[in-house]
Amino acid sequence: MSAALSAAPVPTLPAHTLLVLLLQLAVLLLLAMALGRLAARFHMPAIVGELLAGVIVGPSILSHVWPGLADWLLPKDTSQMHLLDAVGQVGVILLVGLTGMELKFDLVKRRGTTAMRVSLAGLLLPLVLGVAMGFLLPKALIGGDTETLVFALFLGVAMCVTAIPVIAKTLIDMNLLHRDIGQLTLSAGVIDDIVGWFLLSIVSAMATVGLTTGTLVTSLLYPVGLVLAAYFVGRPLVSLALRAANRSESAAPTVATAALIVLLGAAASQALHLEAVFGAFVCGVLVGTSGELDKEKLEPLRTTVLAFLAPVFFATAGIRMDLTALVRPTVLLAAVAVLAVAVLGKFVGAFIGAKMSGLGRWEALALGAGMNSRGVIEVIVAMVGLKLGVLGPEAYTIIILVAIVTSLMAPPILRLAMKRVDDNAEAEMGLTGPGDPQLAPKQPASV
Repeated sequence: MSAALSAAPVPTLPAHTLLVLLLQLAVLLLLAMALGRLAARFHMPAIVGELLAGVIVGPSILSHVWPGLADWLLPKDTSQMHLLDAVGQVGVILLVGLTGMELKFDLVKRRGTTAMRVSLAGLLLPLVLGVAMGFLLPKALIGGDTETLVFALFLGVAMCVTAIPVIAKTLIDMNLLHRDIGQLTLSAGVIDDIVGWFLLSIVSAMATVGLTTGTLVTSLLYPVGLVLAAYFVGRPLVSLALRAANRSESAAPTVATAALIVLLGAAASQALHLEAVFGAFVCGVLVGTSGELDKEKLEPLRTTVLAFLAPVFFATAGIRMDLTALVRPTVLLAAVAVLAVAVLGKFVGAFIGAKMSGLGRWEALALGAGMNSRGVIEVIVAMVGLKLGVLGPEAYTIIILVAIVTSLMAPPILRLAMKRVDDNAEAEMGLTGPGDPQLAPKQPASV
C-alpha cells in the first residue's frame, strides 16, 4: 500500500484554480478596503462597505451587469468556491477569537445587576419574538429539509445577539465611551455576546445531528463541558504557553501562540459537532483574561485579521446575498417583519431592563439604540445558518439586511437620546459609585 501511495501523490493545486483564487482575494480585498473607508467617511460602520463589496461581485449586481465576468471570477465549481470559503473561515475564527480577547469583564463586575437586567431583558424578548416569527414565516425561507423548530430557534438566536465591536466603535466616534451610559451599554453587550455564542452552539448542534432526546441533551452538555474543560484544564495551559511566549522580546511568539490557541479551540468545538466559532470565542476569552498576556504584542495579529482576513470574510458574506429576491412581495414582507421584530425586541427589551433599574426614558432609549446594533455578530450567525443549511438564500439575505440596518440606526438614535441625558443624571441614578473610575478603553480592533 505504501508503494501505491508513493506512486500516486496528492496532486497539487491546478494553476488556473490558484489564479482564480488569487484574483478573487485581490478583487474582494480591494473593493472591501475602498468601500469600507468610504462608509467610515460617512460615519457608517466599515462592515457596511465590506459587505457591499461582495454584493457588487455577487448575484445581486455583477451577474446581471456582466454575467461572463461573474461566472469566470465566481465559477459554480464547488471546489473553487470552497477555497475562498476556507480563507474566510480562518478569518472569522481569528476575528471571533480577537473579540473574546477584548471583552472587558471588569465592566460587568462594576455595573453588576443593572447590566444584567438590561442584558437579559434585551436578550430574552427578541429571542422569544424571533422564535415565534420563525414559525410564522413562509416555509420557502427554510433551508433544505430543516425542521421548522430548528429554523425558529436559529432565527431567535439571530434576533437576540448584539455586536460589541460596532457598539464600541459607535460610542468612540460619538465620544460617549467614557460616559456611564456608554460603559453600561458595553457591559450589557458583553453578557449578550456570551449568551449568544452559547445559544448558537446549541442550535447549531441540533441542526447538525437532528432533533432527538439525545441530541437535545448533548446540545446542552457539550457546550457546558467545553467551557468547563477550558476553564479548569485550558486556563493553566494557556497561561503557561503565554508565559513562555513572553520570554521573547519579539511579538511573533505571542501572536503565534494566541492564534494557535484559538485555532485549537475552534477545532475542538468542531469535533464536538458545535460551531467552530464557539470554541474560538471561548479560547479567545481564555487568552484575553490570562494575566500572562501582553496585549501590545497582539497588534500584528489584530492588524492582519482586521486589514485582510475579516474584510475578505465579510465580502464573501456579501457574495451570498441576493437582493433581487426582495423584488418578490413575499420575501419583502418577510424582510420587513423580521427587521421590525429585531428592532422592536431589542429596544423594548433594553427599555424594560433599564426602567427596572430606575433609569430614565432617554437613558433607556440610548441603551436600546446601542444594544440594537447587530453588525459583525449577526453576519457570522447568518453565515453559520447558511453553511448548516438552516437558512435558505432569501432568509440569509434578510438576516444580513438586519445586521446592516440596525448598525446604521444606532448613531442617530444615540445622538438624539444623549442630547437629553444630563451629564450628572447617570451618577444621580446610581450608575456610578463613589470612587468608580471613568474608563476610556482603547478603540476595539474589530469594527
